[in-house]
Amino acid sequence: MDESPPEVVNFGKSLLVPSVQELANEHLTNIPARYVRPEQESPAVSDGTVGPTVPVIDLKKLVSGDSMDSELQKLHSACQHWGFLQKGLVFIFSGMKRNITLINHGVTPSILENFKREVIELFKLPMEEKKKLWQQEDNHEGFGQLFVVSEEQKLDWSDMFYITTLPPHIRQMDLFQKLPSNLRDIMEAYCSEIKSLAMIILCQLTKALRMDEKEMRELFSDGVQSIRMNYYPPCPEPDKTIGFSPHSDADALTILFQLNETEGLQVQKDGIWVPIKPLPNALIVNIGDIMEIVSNGVYRSIEHRAVVNSNKERLSVATFYSSNLDSELGPARSLIGPSSPAIFRRVPVEKYFKDFFARKLDGKSYIDFMKEEARDGES
Repeated sequence: MDESPPEVVNFGKSLLVPSVQELANEHLTNIPARYVRPEQESPAVSDGTVGPTVPVIDLKKLVSGDSMDSELQKLHSACQHWGFLQKGLVFIFSGMKRNITLINHGVTPSILENFKREVIELFKLPMEEKKKLWQQEDNHEGFGQLFVVSEEQKLDWSDMFYITTLPPHIRQMDLFQKLPSNLRDIMEAYCSEIKSLAMIILCQLTKALRMDEKEMRELFSDGVQSIRMNYYPPCPEPDKTIGFSPHSDADALTILFQLNETEGLQVQKDGIWVPIKPLPNALIVNIGDIMEIVSNGVYRSIEHRAVVNSNKERLSVATFYSSNLDSELGPARSLIGPSSPAIFRRVPVEKYFKDFFARKLDGKSYIDFMKEEARDGES
């Protein structure tokens, strides 16, 4: 008897919205009212030339060599003190000294370059071709925006293409098959290398936390991976809008590939938005909500946003790596004990994601909700 094909998972939907790239092509002098964000904080930004510096983490030393233990302690300290005290953690895979820096990341340069080229070409497609890849009313994968839950909701000044990539059996194959073949092929290679990199980092965090390695592998070995390709067009009134609303990521690790040198990514540190200056072929990695939950609050997910400018477009690709779909999300059992009770509730991973995508983005409100539910369960 033949087995039935595995069910494709639908994590949620988002209301359909116009293309911001098309709006920008109209050379507007004022942005439409739905993109005006009067609540946006003024960009109080540190330029990074003063203040504390953070460790440079060498991935090669972290996994082999005489300095393995000291490098691991540097990583753990960075996650604790910068992640918690500074409300955020950023790894820059480059030589930039102002941030937590991971060097020798090992992702094949040719894959980065080819993937960058194909993503740029994707956003150059004519609108009639993009419409074939647009979101459907019942599913948020494809071109559009995420987290749009009402017609009155303010929108971000950006377009995105979102697609679930791993494990293969949960992919929306009809969407995959509509992609340009060159993009589809290079994306397969990129996804594989980014998953390997994510697993290396997760294994090191497991050691730093003194978490049971078997438990970590059971949680993440066949994890959900998705990709969000972002296009931020020039904006005639950049101070009145925002490219991506402030939020923390719902995943365990986010690996961001910035495709050009236009600034826009900002992380919140001590109540100030700090810009991350992109470097060619740099990969930026941040801790997401799942890792905050699994570590039982030892590490903190980072709140970040994207701003836009009037002159330059910005392109980036965020790859999200999360727990296995059939697992239960909660604090690692090997980290829980009488002196360290669980501060988050436990939920099935699929429910966790469906609840996340059903909400409007609002800082770290979703992980705060996870804490509140845990407290309610104890009362």
